[in-house]
Formats: sequence, C-alpha cells, structure tokens
Amino acid sequence: MTEAPESAGPNGRAHTRYTPGTPCWVSLMVHDMAATQAFYEELFGWEFQPGPAQLGPYVRALLDGQEVAGIGRLPPDRHLPVAWTPYLASDDVDLTAETVRLCGGTVGVGPLEAGDAGRLAIGSDPSGAVFGVWQAAAHLGTGITGAPGTPAWNELLTFETAAVAKFYETVFGYEEKRAAAGPDEVTLCLDGRPVAGVRGAGHALPRDRGPHWLTYFEVVDTEEAAERVTGLGGQVVIPAHDGAHGRTATVTDPEGARFALIQGPC
Repeated sequence: MTEAPESAGPNGRAHTRYTPGTPCWVSLMVHDMAATQAFYEELFGWEFQPGPAQLGPYVRALLDGQEVAGIGRLPPDRHLPVAWTPYLASDDVDLTAETVRLCGGTVGVGPLEAGDAGRLAIGSDPSGAVFGVWQAAAHLGTGITGAPGTPAWNELLTFETAAVAKFYETVFGYEEKRAAAGPDEVTLCLDGRPVAGVRGAGHALPRDRGPHWLTYFEVVDTEEAAERVTGLGGQVVIPAHDGAHGRTATVTDPEGARFALIQGPC
C-alpha cells in the first residue's frame, strides 16, 4: 500500500513521504471515543495520543510508537454514518478538491488546515463513496505497515467499476489494471504498483451502506481476530474465507464501522 520504506523488520515497515494518490491514512469518526479506543486497543494493541486540536476531539492510534490511524468524535447534532475513511495523498489538496468537483464528485469538508500536521479535504465520488485527501506537512500519514494491527489495503465497493474507476484515474492519475475475465474488479496502480482496489458488487451491495471504501487491517490469524471482535462487542459480517490476497473476514466494531481483517501479505 505504501512506498519509500525506511526500514524493514519483524515489527513492520516504516515509511516516509507518500506518492500522490497513495492511501496514506485512515480515520474513524464515532459517538463514544472512549469505548471505541478500548475496542481497538484490545483488538490491535493500539495506544493513543491527542491529535490536532483543530479537528475537535481526536486521537491518533500508535503501534510500536508509530502512528497508524485516527479516531475522532462525531458532533452530537450530526447524524452521519460511522465508517472508516481512507485518505489519499496529494501535493495540493486545493487543486485535488477542485478536480474532484469538476469530475462529478463533491467536497463536503475543507480544504482546511489541521494545525501544522497538514491540510485536508473530505469528499465523495460520483457514486457517493466518501474518501479523504491529505496534503502532508508535519504529519506524513501512516507511519508503519506490514505488521499486525496496521492498514494493509483499501478497496472501494461500488455498483460497477467502469465509471467510478475512471473518476479516480482522472483525479489521482492511477493506471487501471483489469482482469481479462471474471468478477468486475479493478486494481488502481501508480507507476505499476498496486495501491487500491475497486470491486463492482451490483445488487449485492448492502442497501444500508451504498458504495463505500473498506479498509483491511493485517492480523496474525483471521479466525482468532474475528472471534475477538465478537467478544469485544462487534459483529462478523462475512466469515473468514480465502481471497486473492489472503484469508479475510469482514467485521464491524460496536458502533457499526465496517472493516476487514486480512491474514497474509496484501
């Protein structure tokens, strides 16, 4: 998912600056931050430290001292879905936001400053799937990958891939890699390197969710991690099964945020 590794070892790979278009961060907005932090601390071993004050109540999750994800509190008067949101790197978030609009997407938040950390915007593609854009300053994004508890992959689940994949290609400069036959799936690449996926689910797309991005987190054992999810108050949506990138399961946390567990290299 990332590039420019600084080091490799048993505790994962550390990273420096992300190429524009690369998923560089994931963030979750919830109602009960304390309960959500307790859930992910038990599930992934995360620790937490305060994030930028400009974002309201917000913490960054740490693993081995490296930042891996963010969790913030939803305003009590806003009835928004609780969901993990991937952020895509940009060298100019204002230009990217304008391109999103010109290509049929919408920008709901920003662009705005997040202190000295960077500059962000949150938008949605023409199908309605929400994503973020991050222009790094002091905060480059996810600091470590390739270890249990870190983001491993991001996949867009949508009705069909053709039009929406073209949107992301135009905005972020991806190359499209499509299988010659089989399911309606596209891999988005930068310089020949896979960075994200798009999967057309047609009528199988959950009606209560609509098109959405799904973040995969690496685990040692998918079945064991899924059992821990249910024991901590979450739910298993799709039980563990073998996929193209490894053994995966789709789950939700206690507030209903959907994410995937993956065992094996992505």
